[in-house]
Amino acid sequence: MEHDPLYPADVVDAYRQAGLWTDDTFAHFFHDAARRYPQREAICGPDMHGNWASLSYQELATAIDATAAALTERGIRGTDYVVIQLPNIVDYVVYVAAVFRVGAVPVFSLNSHGLAEITHFIRTTSATAYIGSARAGADAAVLQETFPDLLMITEPAPGCAQASTAQVSNASAFHPAAPSALDLAFLQVSGGTTGTPKLIPRTHADYLYSVRESAKICQLSPQTRFLVVLPASHNFTMSSPGILGVLYAGGTVVMCDEPAPSAMMAMIAQHQVTMTALVPPLALMWARLQPMLRCDLDSLQLLQVGGAKLTPEAAQRVSQAIGCQLQQVFGMAEGLVNYTRLHDSHDLVINTQGRPMSPADEIIIVDDNGKEVPLGESGRLLTRGPYTIRRYFNHADPGSFTEDGFYCTGDIVRQLPTGHLVIEGREKDQINRGGEKISAEEIENHLLAHPGINDAAVVSVPDDYLGERCGAFILTEQLTEPEIREHLRKRGVAEYKIPDVFRIAAEFPFTGVGKISRKDLRRQLQHQFV
Repeated sequence: MEHDPLYPADVVDAYRQAGLWTDDTFAHFFHDAARRYPQREAICGPDMHGNWASLSYQELATAIDATAAALTERGIRGTDYVVIQLPNIVDYVVYVAAVFRVGAVPVFSLNSHGLAEITHFIRTTSATAYIGSARAGADAAVLQETFPDLLMITEPAPGCAQASTAQVSNASAFHPAAPSALDLAFLQVSGGTTGTPKLIPRTHADYLYSVRESAKICQLSPQTRFLVVLPASHNFTMSSPGILGVLYAGGTVVMCDEPAPSAMMAMIAQHQVTMTALVPPLALMWARLQPMLRCDLDSLQLLQVGGAKLTPEAAQRVSQAIGCQLQQVFGMAEGLVNYTRLHDSHDLVINTQGRPMSPADEIIIVDDNGKEVPLGESGRLLTRGPYTIRRYFNHADPGSFTEDGFYCTGDIVRQLPTGHLVIEGREKDQINRGGEKISAEEIENHLLAHPGINDAAVVSVPDDYLGERCGAFILTEQLTEPEIREHLRKRGVAEYKIPDVFRIAAEFPFTGVGKISRKDLRRQLQHQFV
């Protein structure tokens, strides 16, 4: 367990005095909700065996305590690190909450993480336990062989479907942990698409502030029914406002582990879903399928799209096809979250990625020399605030933070007078073609303006002569490469910006959090110009 303070003392005092941070912790979060909404449905979805389960808030609290008691009996103690790798099932929420209840620290791995990533997390944290399933990306038998002392838990959470008398008895005798709100609550995985994932340390105080504010901005209520289709452990799904925000507000979380978009969409009518959250590729897929499937989406009131930039053309397409309130969400697991507000104009919703969630969020936009740029000009985004970390776990990658505590996001943005941000790309997404700078986002935006292009991804291609060339992957059923080139020319795209190579693809490779894996796309083109 790390003992270094995660925030400076003066920062802690300031956020406490401002009322942003409280003494609440996740050890009591779910039980506090149960006291407010005991009989309301808290969560429903498949369990570890594939059976449908539904738990009221009181039943959820009982299941959590039964599971916490079982974890304690198996030797898990407060301050232990526990790697959790489960799909979108009810057991996931029960296990996470139970680990909090014990006082241990969950490490939120993605279900798609393989043996290399899970091994890295276990070694980095000296984890004492692993909670997984047969459907996880890591092989439990191999993990056990690699870590003989690791406690392996691969069975359903006790009491998830219906607590036995013995389990209820154990639960009633269980004494929850009493962590400080400033203690390390859990570790998240960085959302980068390259390299070994870094671990993000979050405290109870900073993350609960984010949950409360997100729930308020999105106007969640006991009537909210939230469909979880993205990985449950992803920050977007967890807290923006996500699973935690919905449970804080007394709503219902509907877990979906169906991989097919058509199955996801069918669940909206079946469970009277009012809200869901998607990444841009999935949102575009829904928009493409809806005219054919004609799913009943009448109950859906709010569609959040985040995780990566939703271009104006794509936003317009999604908004028209799905037919409910669209909300753009831009943020990072490390901290800053931006939302378009529910009362924002159509223009702001379509053309921006929202504005910072908190009045206490500090953002600076700087040029390559670190000098702040005038309002409206593009530059690199730096941020700090009441839910933005000041360092990674074990002080990994210290260069991502300035000496005065700003996180260097790697995003290129400009800010409007309204405070809304327009994301223009990533520093690493900029292609340097013989000294000419090309924004991958810009070209993708032009490509998506064509109605026959379902999605597009532009990446750099290493080249001995020019340094980098530009490659484009296109999802289309009808267009040829010459037609795509002609489309870009008609849009007035400079000749040097037109990709050197086009690939018509049937699908894109994705990272575990649903972002297009540009690393894999680059790999496909690595010998193109050799």
